[in-house]
Amino acid sequence: MVVLSAGLLVWQRAPGGGLLVLLAHPGGPLWTRKDEGAWSIPKGEVEPGEDPYAAAVREFNEETGAAPPDGPSIALGEIRQRSGKHVVAWGIEGTFNPATLVPGHFELEWPPKSGRLASFPEIDRVEWFDLDTARRKLLGAQWPLVEALVALVG
Repeated sequence: MVVLSAGLLVWQRAPGGGLLVLLAHPGGPLWTRKDEGAWSIPKGEVEPGEDPYAAAVREFNEETGAAPPDGPSIALGEIRQRSGKHVVAWGIEGTFNPATLVPGHFELEWPPKSGRLASFPEIDRVEWFDLDTARRKLLGAQWPLVEALVALVG
């Protein structure tokens, strides 16, 4: 069965021209020392019967602690990650202050085989990146979503 995730790629115009995109760094002990190629758009799994866009909005709220920006969204398509997970995304123009991040949490047995559950943030930080930097930071499979955004909004 294909796992489908849905997400929002929030973007804004950079002061000198070009675009900035908001990316999220995954939380938890497995991602602590990973940076380039580890960031993602805020996204999460679509529940059975759930509208994918509604899931993208819900997941943005759950992962950041804030509602996504108001305004029209742009369909960016669907990609497949190496894990086999499919990600569908929409672009939405707006602002977000990374200092206001209030991430959701998940529990994981940590250290492995210890029998102890520890709580970790779903994402540990969000940042605005120009496109050159975003290309290095973002999971490679998600880059076509940024390319689709650039093609649609310039």
